[in-house]
Amino acid sequence: MTTVTSGTAPTVEGVGPLLRAWREQRRISQLELALRADSSARHISFIETGRSRPSEEMVLRLAEHLEIPVRERNALLLAAGYAPRFPQTPLDDPALDVLRDGIERLIGGFEPYPALVVNAMYDVVAANRGVMMLFDGVPESLLEPPLNAVRLTLHPQGLAPRILNLREWRGHLLEQMERQIALHRSAPLRALYEEVAAFPVPEAGAGIGEEPAEPVAYFALPMLIEHQGRTLSFVSSISTFNTPMDVTVAELAVETLLPADPATAKYLQSWLS
Repeated sequence: MTTVTSGTAPTVEGVGPLLRAWREQRRISQLELALRADSSARHISFIETGRSRPSEEMVLRLAEHLEIPVRERNALLLAAGYAPRFPQTPLDDPALDVLRDGIERLIGGFEPYPALVVNAMYDVVAANRGVMMLFDGVPESLLEPPLNAVRLTLHPQGLAPRILNLREWRGHLLEQMERQIALHRSAPLRALYEEVAAFPVPEAGAGIGEEPAEPVAYFALPMLIEHQGRTLSFVSSISTFNTPMDVTVAELAVETLLPADPATAKYLQSWLS
């Protein structure tokens, strides 16, 4: 497992302009932020203009109320002249043995439904048998580590030709990446976005394929994918760790593909039984 660096490249210097940029991105006024952080609008203004140097506690408090990602909180602390607070532990470090074991048990418990864990760059760090089943027929070149979930999904030689509602699902994935780019300001993530957005859309995935045998009231946008002549329907659920204290852990996400119709659930249960 390789630890991803975000490639954050602020266009402004100093903690004040950085905090102002985050506040404006969140569309919060100085007064509103001051009320949330138990401060004053005058003090927030002084911090943002560089007239006042915030304490380490104030930097972290403002970052919390602005919902700034853990990695960027370290950048704020450095800009203010303080040491980073949050470590970035490689996932293969013995200190994270319990976390890795927990992840493996978690995604294993979702079988036969597909489940995987990705990092901030959508590189797959763990996957269960349900996910590997969907990768049947994908060229080995796309499965070489680090296996990237977005690239594999949208590549014209990956899953894309088998996704029957590819245009809708592609739009969903690209919008999700845009939100992450705005949140993390990551140059490598932006490069990945530009790469996958440029992939041609195979004609086989131009629209909805075969209709289900019975009408289905989908509760979320499904991914309709062909597998060995059958149309499987999934909805995606993503979860992250609450209040993480490590950059690596903060950037992990667990994605599960839940069956969106009874036929898909029955097929998965028979396939992996």
